[in-house]
Amino acid sequence: MSSKPKVSMTECPECDARLRFRRTLRRGEIIQCPECDVALEVISVEPLELDWANEDAWDFEDRD
Repeated sequence: MSSKPKVSMTECPECDARLRFRRTLRRGEIIQCPECDVALEVISVEPLELDWANEDAWDFEDRD
């Protein structure tokens, strides 16, 4: 008996697009909205809640 992957759904706080995830997200993970390209941080997984990501959390470019 196979189990279906859990689907998590929420809305983008920037553009209100409905977002569906077929994988397990972790608190603190940074994702990108496929509709508006804004960087979002997973604030809570149960229930799934996203918020705008802090630039320091996702900016991995080398700095001089």
